[in-house]
Amino acid sequence: MAQLSNDCFAFGGPMMSVDEAVGLIAARVNAIADLETVALVDADGRVLARNIAAPLPLPPFTNSAVDGYAVRNADLPQETEQALPLDGRIQAGGPAHATIKPGHTARIFTGAPMPPGAETVFMQEDVRIDDAGKIVLPAGLKPGANVRPAGEDISKGQIALRAGQRLRPQHVALAAAFGLARLDVIRRIRVAVFSTGDELASPGEPRATSQLFDSNRFMLMAMLRRLGCEVSDLGILRDEPSSLARGLKQVAGAHDLILTTGGVSTGEEDHVKAAVESVGSLVLWRMAIKPGRPVAMGIIEGTPLIGLPGNPVASFVTFVHVVRPTVLALAGSLPEPLLPVPVRAAFTYKKKIGRREYVRASLRRAEDGALEAVKFPREGAGLLSSLVETDGLIELGEDITRVEPGASVGFLSYAGLI
Repeated sequence: MAQLSNDCFAFGGPMMSVDEAVGLIAARVNAIADLETVALVDADGRVLARNIAAPLPLPPFTNSAVDGYAVRNADLPQETEQALPLDGRIQAGGPAHATIKPGHTARIFTGAPMPPGAETVFMQEDVRIDDAGKIVLPAGLKPGANVRPAGEDISKGQIALRAGQRLRPQHVALAAAFGLARLDVIRRIRVAVFSTGDELASPGEPRATSQLFDSNRFMLMAMLRRLGCEVSDLGILRDEPSSLARGLKQVAGAHDLILTTGGVSTGEEDHVKAAVESVGSLVLWRMAIKPGRPVAMGIIEGTPLIGLPGNPVASFVTFVHVVRPTVLALAGSLPEPLLPVPVRAAFTYKKKIGRREYVRASLRRAEDGALEAVKFPREGAGLLSSLVETDGLIELGEDITRVEPGASVGFLSYAGLI
């Protein structure tokens, strides 16, 4: 487990900015040290535990990049086309051809090893065969054309994958190209998740007239699993401080992170703060972010706890900016900053200075071909439809107070947030 001191998140400011929160997490959360070895097919999404140096060059041998005809550089036509007799046929996966004779060419296929002496390949569509059966090569081809030298991609011994890399399909492909069947990775981060509130019922269970079905918990668990976490579903803990405290203390020692939703504001029925303080330490964050200002973080027996708002959109946004970097830091992952893509605003919007805001928006192609962001027509941090019917979030920085149509704004696609 990642053991933290009770004051490691202490912050003296009246309201924490998003950048301050992310920086604090990165600086003070210690990565877990437990490793495991997984089959290559199971490595996608995991965090690599050790650097991987290339055990062989890629490609491992010089080969043809096209279907065509291999020749020696000394036999390249210079001014006019030239006909050369055919000498052999080299297939991909087959043995290397004997040394190519001066003044001859060999039929070769994509991926096949270059015959000794040959350095250039003519594409088959650029040549013709004359009546005598010779291969007529055009003039002007550059030496070395259409050939992949050994080690052109990666040289032997080069660090190809780095510890802390969260593996994606392309990284798995590279490991496979090295012939690696298993990889050392950080074990999955163990996260306990629960919702709070007497007003909630779990899907599949009876719902009282005054209750809502709990949606946040399932959204957060899905997001955690996309980050490669091992998730424990603790269900719904009721609005009673002592039972909340017992539940928190029971799971703290067996998990790397505790994640709650609801009950972290300052209302009379928001009991998470008191429950955490009775079994650990809580520093309540008031982040300068909309939606999602009430966010809490604390420590229970060395295990970090994050309390997210109860409104689903606020919970989604604060997960991205608080939980995501915490999980990555716990896993020892290399930084994965969220980089908004510039698009053109097709809406008007006013906001307060000093606060970062996220506007739900869809993208469309304008008549001039530019990408435009269209704001969801309704406000409200409780509108799940606003997350379902849009493509991502427009990020408006602390210094922005107004957006007019045609302005350049930063867009974060939902697909890239996890």
